[in-house]
Amino acid sequence: MILESLGIVYALLGAACAVFLAGAGSALGVGVAGQAASGVVSEDPSKFAKVLIMQLLPGTQGIYGLLVGFITLSKIGIIGGGAVEISPSTGLLILAACLPIGIVGLISGKSQGKTAAAAIGIVAKKPDQFGKAMLFPAMVETYAILALLISILAVSGIQV
Repeated sequence: MILESLGIVYALLGAACAVFLAGAGSALGVGVAGQAASGVVSEDPSKFAKVLIMQLLPGTQGIYGLLVGFITLSKIGIIGGGAVEISPSTGLLILAACLPIGIVGLISGKSQGKTAAAAIGIVAKKPDQFGKAMLFPAMVETYAILALLISILAVSGIQV
C-alpha cells in the first residue's frame, strides 16, 4: 500500500521543492533589496518607482518555482483531475526534474537581491544610470531562466 503511493509522494515533493526553495530565494532577495530601497526612498521619495523595480527583480525566481509546481501538479493529475498512478522511479524522476529551478532559484534569488541592492545604490547616487544599473541584477536572472527552462523541459518530457 505504501509503495503504491510512494511515486506520487516523490512527485509532490518535487513540486513542493520547486515552490518553496525558489520562493525562499525570492523572499530573501526581495528583502535585501527592499532594505536598500527603503533607505533610498527615506532620503529621496522621488526615486520610489526606480528602486521598486529593482526590488521586484529577485521576486521572479519564486514565480518560476510556482510555475514549475503548477506544471508538475497538473501533470500528475492533482490539478484538473484525479491523481494518476505513478511508480516510485517516475516520481523520483519528477522530483529530480523540479530540483534545478528549486536550487538555482534559491541561490539566484538571494544573489540577485544582493546585486539589486548594489544597483539601488547606483540609482541613489546617479538616477540617470538606471538602465545600466538594471543590467547587473538582470545578469543573475539569466541563470534562473536557464534553470526554469530545464525544469519545464524535464517535467514535460517524463511519461506518466
